[in-house]
Amino acid sequence: QVQLVESGGGLVQAGGSLRLSCAASGRIVTWYFMGWFRQAPGKGREFVASIARSGGTTYYADSVKGRFIISRDVKNTLYLQMNSLKPEDTAVYSCAADGSVITSATMNPAYRGQGTQVTVSS
Repeated sequence: QVQLVESGGGLVQAGGSLRLSCAASGRIVTWYFMGWFRQAPGKGREFVASIARSGGTTYYADSVKGRFIISRDVKNTLYLQMNSLKPEDTAVYSCAADGSVITSATMNPAYRGQGTQVTVSS
């Protein structure tokens, strides 16, 4: 059984910071990439960032480059440090894992968590 459980969401003012975490368990040996997606009300799911198992390769959406940092630790906990938050960052953020590369072209990663709400007030 594969489980991805996110935490760390909440309400923050514009310009503030939040750190999301995703605890992974299950058949993690097959995971090559982990990443974050988000979905705002009335919009489709959007790629945010991803990182290779080794941590040596990362990808970011243009909208978050320079503000968000993705990382993972040896226990396969995934993090997303979000700085300089904007109201347009408001969304449900979910983590994902896949045996292949996760990029902005990834439509349906193999595994995805339930998500955590991030709300940025202006």
